[in-house]
Amino acid sequence: MDMQQAMLETPKGKVYIEGPASGAYLETLTMNKLLCNFRPPDRQQQALIKITTLPDGMIYLARHQQEIVAYVAFHRPDDYSRWSKHPRILEMGGIEVSPEWRQCRLAENLLKLAFANERLEDFIVITTEYCWHWDLKNTGLGLWAYQQVLTKLFGKVGLKKVTTDDPDILEHPANVLMARFGKNVSKEDLELFEKMRFMGKYNQAANLF
Repeated sequence: MDMQQAMLETPKGKVYIEGPASGAYLETLTMNKLLCNFRPPDRQQQALIKITTLPDGMIYLARHQQEIVAYVAFHRPDDYSRWSKHPRILEMGGIEVSPEWRQCRLAENLLKLAFANERLEDFIVITTEYCWHWDLKNTGLGLWAYQQVLTKLFGKVGLKKVTTDDPDILEHPANVLMARFGKNVSKEDLELFEKMRFMGKYNQAANLF
């Protein structure tokens, strides 16, 4: 799919919302120095480039001049995850906005462009939100307020909270799993997802396959 682009006027200047971006394009840009929630900016940029080489890997970004100021990543679930056993699950693996660019509606517009991609209609898109990744310090939000902001934001593109016994989600009561069911996902794949949400105390994934 060709890269799509939308222009957004913000108080800090014009920002271009783009994607899915190629690795070659990402290499021509720089990362905002405050995009360090997951790893240092230069390493995070390399991680985004790597995602573009993966099957169904996609990166959407917000660009001011030649600088990436926000991004969202999509990829297949990690091999260690129970969700990797499902053929039609795509994970929204990370969304980050530089603290310098908050209150500019970048995340909302990134998600809007990404979910306009018809490819996502072929997948159950999930996001596993872990509270230890949340930027409570810079936002000034409490744990539950931050969770509410995230679920409201993701709800705008059709993601909904779903319950699960995934141990990573159960590790903290603020953690949350959300999912969006693409219109082209088969009944069989929907039923498989329902079975995988609850797999018992010992997480016997092998019993399903």
